Amino acid sequence: MKSKVKKLTSTMLFIGGLSLLGSSPTYAQESDSARLADLEGRTSKLEVLKGLKVSGYFQGQFQYGQEKASLKVGSANTDETKGFSRIGVRRGRIKFTYDKKIASAVFQFDLTEKGVSFKDVYMQIKDPKFTASSIKVGVFDRPFGYEITYSSSRRESPERSTVFTTLFPNERDLGIMLTLQAKKGSAWNILKLDAGLFAGNGIKADIKNRKDFIGRLSVNKSLKEIVKIGGGVSYYNGGVYQGTPNIYKLSDKKFVVASDSLNIGKYAKREYMGVDFQLGVHSILGETSIAGEFLTGTQPGEKGKSKSPNNSAVGTTDTYIRNFYGAYACLVQDFGPVPLSAVVKYDWYDPNIKISKDEIGLNGTGKGDISYQTIGFGLIWKINNELRATAYYEVIQNEKSKNVKGYEEDIKDDIFTFRLQYKF
Repeated sequence: MKSKVKKLTSTMLFIGGLSLLGSSPTYAQESDSARLADLEGRTSKLEVLKGLKVSGYFQGQFQYGQEKASLKVGSANTDETKGFSRIGVRRGRIKFTYDKKIASAVFQFDLTEKGVSFKDVYMQIKDPKFTASSIKVGVFDRPFGYEITYSSSRRESPERSTVFTTLFPNERDLGIMLTLQAKKGSAWNILKLDAGLFAGNGIKADIKNRKDFIGRLSVNKSLKEIVKIGGGVSYYNGGVYQGTPNIYKLSDKKFVVASDSLNIGKYAKREYMGVDFQLGVHSILGETSIAGEFLTGTQPGEKGKSKSPNNSAVGTTDTYIRNFYGAYACLVQDFGPVPLSAVVKYDWYDPNIKISKDEIGLNGTGKGDISYQTIGFGLIWKINNELRATAYYEVIQNEKSKNVKGYEEDIKDDIFTFRLQYKF
């Protein structure tokens, strides 16, 4: 019996082997080709993944504001007779960077309860062989000053200074920029020049023929890893589209109108100069960091505000030309092995330096000429490399004028912020 089973099994194996040997050569080739194509596809995917980097950070935030505060999360106050609180996602950033050979591309999005928007969309061509120079094209940070390019995930204060949020809304712009810098290891590597042409409309579409120039020359030097020194000078030269015949300029503390139909379609001069500095010192107490900037220049705005344009269409309001000052200074003190940092910051923005106090509200002037100063202080707890918590209070003070309704006294708009951040 066993002998018959063995013979039957051998016969079946022999017939199966013959059938395999008799298979179509074409089918075998097609099978090999399919496996080869699949292998090539997987290899290609691995190459793409090798050059792709995903990073980002999440900022969950609780804020409490006085009656007329302007919070960064949630809706506005519905009862201005008392303070209010809001919670929300201040920033939910995810960034995709693909880097291969001399080129890279970056896509960064912001996801909050208010929706999804893009922040960075650009490509960069580098010169890694001879220098650290590059060309960047797309939407990215404007190369003016220090605080604009200082990431919100690292910045010690919850928000940028008033002068920057007013003059550079969204921080970013659409343009092309050239960076010139010597290769690392060169004595000239401490110097860096950024210069480019920009649409001048924030992250919105380009809506005017004239382009704005922005440039910054900076220097950074480390002294035996104990002291770090940095600084720069910046320049902005651009224009704001004039949508009406009326241009107002200050003369003897009065806004005087120059009305001409030929003004429509021309550009009011937008010019800024800025200087910035940074100092970091390591000691037995920990690291002490000081940073500051000063800006001055000419800003075309509206009657009630001096904010730079970032609209989807050209302006249709009268143009008011003002000379401004703005500055900030920030001190950060780490405490050695203790994962805490203390922060003190002062910022100031005067949109019209030619008038002040009770002069405001007369002769065509108004709330667009009110200056602001903010004193902020807080603590940062660095829980680990990815997680940190920030508690920060801002005392916001406005210039007072008996001739501007609502600004006879300091507006109650102080803000407390508690933020929890996770970075990956």
